[in-house]
Amino acid sequence: MSAITTPPHVRMANDISRQFQHRPQEEAVAAVADHIRRFWAPGLRAALLVYIEQGGDRLDPLAVAAAARLPERA
Repeated sequence: MSAITTPPHVRMANDISRQFQHRPQEEAVAAVADHIRRFWAPGLRAALLVYIEQGGDRLDPLAVAAAARLPERA
């Protein structure tokens, strides 16, 4: 039996999203994007974007919306 493991960048993005989910949608998306932009290493941000491009099936929709605002996506 194999367990599905959530990649660290996905787990962290989901955790951050949960911290801001009580805010209005636009404010929450901006806050999550700001946190990821300011505190994540470029490699983690890149891994998150690749994960989304591959379907992002276990990623919180708030994190997906925030990732679309990262400078790497511009």
